[in-house]
Amino acid sequence: MATYPAHTRRWTRAEYERLIDIGVFRADEPVELLGGELIVSEPQNSAHYTAIGLVEDALRAALEPGWLVRSQGPIALDDESEPEPDVAVTHGARRSYSRQHPSRPALVVEVAESRLAFDREHKGSLYARARLEDYWIVNLVDRVLEVYRGPVPDPSSPFGWRYASKEVLSAESFVELLAAPGARILVSDLLP
Repeated sequence: MATYPAHTRRWTRAEYERLIDIGVFRADEPVELLGGELIVSEPQNSAHYTAIGLVEDALRAALEPGWLVRSQGPIALDDESEPEPDVAVTHGARRSYSRQHPSRPALVVEVAESRLAFDREHKGSLYARARLEDYWIVNLVDRVLEVYRGPVPDPSSPFGWRYASKEVLSAESFVELLAAPGARILVSDLLP
């Protein structure tokens, strides 16, 4: 009996958007395109959902007008990735993105509990490959904020890139966005 290796089919962002347009995926279905693969998003318990709202509130309070804080909206990273980070900060107004998703957010934030390693390694490598300079993980397991900066090539990483700098901030620490120096946020304000 002949055996054949299993192959997976990779998807482009254009194909993924077409699947959404024709109704293969519902608007509320927790699926995102990461590096050509359709991935089911982390389920949200009460603490996860609360943290997303707290991050939004803290960022909106800290940022000057001209910044848009988006929660769980798609970003067009490249031809094979359209992740939906828990929170993203971009320049412009909401209507600036009525025809296309933002592609270069100034900050991406993931809230992680059950898929902490996935957000660190897989999504972190994906965001680094897109050369996003500022990536935060609200780590609900250890009740800290992990701040990743400085994307660099790394062939051993899932997408060939990683962040050169990782800083772990306790609840009593402050964090600033790279794109908005002076916009200080107390880490405890991000934690449920």
